[in-house]
Amino acid sequence: MLRIKLIKHNTMKSKIFLFGIISLFFISCKKDSPIKVTTNDYCAAVDTVTGIMVHDIFSPPVASRIYLYPNIAAYEIMAQNSTKYISLEGQLKGLDPIPKLDVKSGVNKNLAALIAHIEVSKQLIFSEEALEKYRDVLYKKWEDENPKEFEVSKEYGLKVADHIKKWMGKDNYKQTRTFSKFSVYSDQPGRWQPTPPSYMDGVEPHWGEIRTLVMDSASQFKPKAPFPFSTDKNSDFYKQAKETYDVGNLISGKLKEVETTKSSLIPEESSIAAFWDCNPYATVTQGHMTFAKKKNTPDAHWINITKIALKQSNSNFETTVFAFTKTSIGIFESFISCWDEKYRSNVVRPETYINQNIDENWRPQLQTPPFPEYTSGHSVVSTCSSIILTTIFGDNFSYVDNSEFYFGLPDRRFKSFKQAAAEASISRLYGGIHYRAAIENGVVQGTNIGNFINKKLKMTK
Repeated sequence: MLRIKLIKHNTMKSKIFLFGIISLFFISCKKDSPIKVTTNDYCAAVDTVTGIMVHDIFSPPVASRIYLYPNIAAYEIMAQNSTKYISLEGQLKGLDPIPKLDVKSGVNKNLAALIAHIEVSKQLIFSEEALEKYRDVLYKKWEDENPKEFEVSKEYGLKVADHIKKWMGKDNYKQTRTFSKFSVYSDQPGRWQPTPPSYMDGVEPHWGEIRTLVMDSASQFKPKAPFPFSTDKNSDFYKQAKETYDVGNLISGKLKEVETTKSSLIPEESSIAAFWDCNPYATVTQGHMTFAKKKNTPDAHWINITKIALKQSNSNFETTVFAFTKTSIGIFESFISCWDEKYRSNVVRPETYINQNIDENWRPQLQTPPFPEYTSGHSVVSTCSSIILTTIFGDNFSYVDNSEFYFGLPDRRFKSFKQAAAEASISRLYGGIHYRAAIENGVVQGTNIGNFINKKLKMTK
């Protein structure tokens, strides 16, 4: 009897010991399993940078730079030893090969790519602490999951980030910070002038001097010249200003009808103008106080559209990095080309012209951005982005755009990226901040840039 009890006791001890061994095995396997980094993780990092960028109030051209370099850092890691994607080394001006990835090192490419993205982003924003808090939470999570894989991946990601930072530092951005402000004093009629309510100086007058990456030069896709300035009522310039004025009055009249009837239905033109406003410099004045209405930039809007397309198509991590990178390159080149023209032609905004020559009390629906009129930046950037995204996701990619939900605006549905770009372009006429010529020629400019990038960049095998 004693022997039987002893056997049972020993058997129980064996079971407990065996259970402990099995538990340790599974814990060990879980601890050593690869760290999973997904499309959602990368999109979340991009969203975090966007949120900080909106808070810090970066101009649209500078915002394009904030998106560009972190995505390229991630892409170059992802393209290492890839069976599908090709490195951009030698294709983008001045970009040398990144540190070579040792396939035996145990580096998790997705993890290293996301780390490089975060670290390069940190150097490009003002509110570094906000991004560091986000990063540190991720670092702690990854380190707990697999400390060895995290450390080797982090080491490699930081090496690549340093490489991209050095290349980034040679794009002439730092030098342009010290250049002179744009002078509005001139006897030449029709020159751009600061506009209400803040009467800000011209933003980024030297952006055309930033290093291009794919284009031969900032002026490679110089649009045809704007109409000659004139106050003659029979001139093309006056007629286009009158059109902007008339469209603005028509929309204003519809809005007054809505107010009178207490209807909740906002005129379509007004909704379109508001949805694509994307003016980070919009301000509100109350009494003696003026404060910023923080909004997306055009680049942030199209980067979010990229994210929507990626998630809707269930894209994998590699496709995610590829799509963000190619789109951000197009946006970056578009702003250089557009800003080069803006400060060359230096065309007066409709608000100024109309107040001086047609109606001194007229105000556009949208607040006029603080830089010259020609060409329309949203037209150039949106068209170029739509062409690039169409090559990635297809011509009839229907989606719901929720990019402005955070800013209190309803979603809009589009049948294609090109339809969205066309709406973004005409929104500038509805909003009263552009003439039709700047819109239509901006579309041509963006089309040329987008087609050129698609033709010249070889990113897939």
